[in-house]
Amino acid sequence: MSRHVVILGAGVIGLSAALACARRGMRVTVLDRQPEQRNGCSFGNAGMVVPSHFMPLASPGMVGLGLKWMWNPQSPFYIQPRLSWDLLAWAFHFWRASTPQRAARAAIALRDLSLLSRSCFIEHARSGPDFGLVQKGLLMLCKTAHALDEEARTAAKAQALGIPAQVLDPRATAALDPAVSMDVAGSVFFPKDCHLPPERYLAFLHHELTSLGAEFRWNTEVTSWQTTDSRIRSLQTPAGPVTGDEFVLCGGSWSALSARSLDLHLPLQAGKGYSLTLAQPRQLPSLCAIFTEARVAITPMNGALRVGGTMELAGLNESINLQRVRGIIRSVPRYYPQFREEDFHGIQPWHGLRPCTPDGLPYLGRTARWDNLLCATGHAMMGLSLAPATGLLVAELASGAAPSADLSLFSPDRFSAF
Repeated sequence: MSRHVVILGAGVIGLSAALACARRGMRVTVLDRQPEQRNGCSFGNAGMVVPSHFMPLASPGMVGLGLKWMWNPQSPFYIQPRLSWDLLAWAFHFWRASTPQRAARAAIALRDLSLLSRSCFIEHARSGPDFGLVQKGLLMLCKTAHALDEEARTAAKAQALGIPAQVLDPRATAALDPAVSMDVAGSVFFPKDCHLPPERYLAFLHHELTSLGAEFRWNTEVTSWQTTDSRIRSLQTPAGPVTGDEFVLCGGSWSALSARSLDLHLPLQAGKGYSLTLAQPRQLPSLCAIFTEARVAITPMNGALRVGGTMELAGLNESINLQRVRGIIRSVPRYYPQFREEDFHGIQPWHGLRPCTPDGLPYLGRTARWDNLLCATGHAMMGLSLAPATGLLVAELASGAAPSADLSLFSPDRFSAF
């Protein structure tokens, strides 16, 4: 009899894990707290596959930059003031992780996971239905010479890690993407980066899982767990118990709540991000890009243009902060001068809660507490980018195979002593 794997969460991480398990012959059940026609964090993001993003969120200088940005309501980063022990503990761990030594170790781990994920995306594109993967690279657009100098240093680190990167002047930048007018001091081009429409990739995953006989249970909350010694026997839902051989926690920003009920400590903060999609943009770039100073992502998608950004730590709060959205909108004409702020009038902003760990690395692997629980959460802005590799690693662990990557830095137990 095949192993039964129960996946908690039907975002891009959960579905990627489910597909990898199903393709290895396992029986798969996917549970999600939302209805099938949902709009969670996996749907409205920038759709980028980015080996270029090898530096973790907790990096040298980020604490000072974050404190500076906090006082600007339209800045790329904001922490909503509130009395929260979880937030204070998370901030303390973030500060401890923001050292050159830790960032250097994390960069190697993220590089390996990112390149593995990119290979998985390409393999999926070759063997399955088209989900719109575009392999043209990414531009880090710099408005100032100072930002370009900083990005050039990041490019040197990337090349040392085996990730190709080219520093370009304004003329070379324009020649690389002549479809859009740019006002920049230069750029860094990462040719291995890709982009895709996230909703098409999620549809691809759902289609493949359905064809393999996976079971989906929507609108399903986990209310409790039945355990014996070091094993989970079942989970309880309003519709009754769900048994399984392996359980995989992929609940995004809600994962910490589920972990707590299992006596696990997974520090997470929900990092709210926003996006707006122009159906008929004035110009349509052929490459995805990031406005470096503004921390805003730009992605062409099926003739439309998606603009997204900000990191807002406000708890599990799904309200829309229009000041944050205005900051995104105002950045676009600064880099793409043919655009106007009025282009975004009437467009309803999308928002999603990204699960952020204190050290910028996901929780991926088994826990010491439970023999048959796997964690795959905390990917922050990299959920889509790292999803296929995460799914592959979950399936390898669930089947008893050796993982394809070193998971030591991703241990779900790394904060358990605090």
